[in-house]
Amino acid sequence: MIRINLLPHREAKRKQKQAAFLALLALGGLVGAAIVLLVGAYNASQVSVQNQRNEVLKKASAELDKKIGEITNLKEEIAALQARQQAVEDLQGDRNQPVHLLDELVRQTPDGVSLKSVKQSGQRVILGGNAQSQERVAELLRNLSGQSPWLEKPDLTEVRAATLGQGKAARQVVEFTLGVSIKRARQNGEGEQAVEGEQPAKGGSKAGARTGAKSAAEKP
Repeated sequence: MIRINLLPHREAKRKQKQAAFLALLALGGLVGAAIVLLVGAYNASQVSVQNQRNEVLKKASAELDKKIGEITNLKEEIAALQARQQAVEDLQGDRNQPVHLLDELVRQTPDGVSLKSVKQSGQRVILGGNAQSQERVAELLRNLSGQSPWLEKPDLTEVRAATLGQGKAARQVVEFTLGVSIKRARQNGEGEQAVEGEQPAKGGSKAGARTGAKSAAEKP
């Protein structure tokens, strides 16, 4: 006997395929959502780790900045203390400057030159006097610039011819004004020992002229 299937089998297969497609679609959606969640969680953990690292770096940077500020303050304090110490040393060394100045003027003033005035302002000294000739003035400049351990940088500011005395006693001289710098003890180094170790000048005339220059020198 022949059996004939009168059920709508094609419609049933179509419904089965649709149901399978929907199931696969739902499964794909679930898998995609799971992957997105996993990737998001991984990224969030990486961001958290990086934020923690950034915080550590910020704290370390802040500590370094604090230490740098402390070091800068210490350097400023050290520089201020050194400046005070140097000022005290300069004051102590400057107490002997008039002695060194007069002693050097006596030593370095050549014959034929007499000093009339000595004025000191800080480390600069202004000398005024007269000489027999311009060559004597040039010799004084050479002595002050190269042979003096306590004086340096002489600068001739004025030189002119003048007449001393009246009548038969009158004589022509060269009046001059020059400036010279006096060294501090810390700049001079062994200069004080060198000055003390020098022998006094020989010859009565030269020693007498220098002694006269020393007695004529006036310091306000």
